[in-house]
Amino acid sequence: MNIEFYNVKKREKVSISDTGVKKAKYERKTSAGVQVRYAFRAQDDDGTNLTKFCSKADWDKLTAEVV
Repeated sequence: MNIEFYNVKKREKVSISDTGVKKAKYERKTSAGVQVRYAFRAQDDDGTNLTKFCSKADWDKLTAEVV
């Protein structure tokens, strides 16, 4: 399964194999409580760090290392 990211340096979409993707969870404190955002992280062949935010359902489906 490939995940599609947007590479800002190349200004194009790139496809990364799910073996090269890691999962990340970002939490921040707000006045209403704690906001949690889920994302996939990867690195392109030119060294650019890639991040793609996703839903919790998609995040749970992928079996990858959590950073």
